[in-house]
Amino acid sequence: MQRRELLAAAAGGLSIGIAGCAGAPSGSEEQAAGVSGETLTLTTTTSTYDTGLLSELNAPFEEMYGVTVDSVAQGTGAALETARNGDSDVVMVHARSLEDEFMREGYGVNRRDLMFNDFVIVGPGSDPAGISGMESATDAFAAIADSEAPFISRGDNSGTHTKELAIWEAAGTDPGGDWYRETGQGMGEVLNIANEADGYTLADRGTYLSQRSEIDLEILVQGPIEGGPELLSNPYGILAVNPAIHENVNYDLAMAYIGYVTSPEAQELISNYEANGEQLFFPRALSEDPDFQQYVPEGWSGNASDN
Repeated sequence: MQRRELLAAAAGGLSIGIAGCAGAPSGSEEQAAGVSGETLTLTTTTSTYDTGLLSELNAPFEEMYGVTVDSVAQGTGAALETARNGDSDVVMVHARSLEDEFMREGYGVNRRDLMFNDFVIVGPGSDPAGISGMESATDAFAAIADSEAPFISRGDNSGTHTKELAIWEAAGTDPGGDWYRETGQGMGEVLNIANEADGYTLADRGTYLSQRSEIDLEILVQGPIEGGPELLSNPYGILAVNPAIHENVNYDLAMAYIGYVTSPEAQELISNYEANGEQLFFPRALSEDPDFQQYVPEGWSGNASDN
């Protein structure tokens, strides 16, 4: 992949490479940038794809720049691994611990908070484990394990799977046995499997709402959006692959994309995106209160001893 030169027109005042600080370019600016016909490879979690958000979000960017966004939907762990191998330009995922590891290893740069929703615990209306209305995710997981009711796990090192494992650990429970099934599948397929098995699963609210009309599962334990525990929060981040590690990555176009998805226009698109009359994601990139922790691994203070 040849080196891109999005910033060739910078001397004329075009500053599209500074993420979050630039709006959409005009048609003449797009032509001056010389990016028409290029492809940006985005590796992302399955929830952004399954909900249909990516199609809505990417279409204006593709039109503005005359480029194609190749969205590769994987679990968060797989998406980051693809980027580690230099086969992705930009990553949109939702597991901060895995994102931090990726950045600490030097593979990712210029991380931004993007949006959020939350996780919910869903299951059959019969609720054999009796978790409906519980205010604690850990108590709900412990009750499911005690009842040995079917639980369907992503089992794929995705952001959802990472969150699930954290809840099991906090509950002091090591899941296993015939009642616990690891599938290695994406969120949409896991919801279908849980529906067929009359089982429970942990789902991001967005994917559940987008499929709710097609399945019989109910939200039994809410996340923080509806007053549930903060443990079920689900923030999404976006970061560029470090061109100092992989010279082949399309860094300039990746930075233009980060600038676009964190812009007021794209953040409004995220806010307005709905399925079955429900808002699926909530914008998080812009705030009057600066959060510098979004740019670096959580807890990092810049001291040598912290690296």
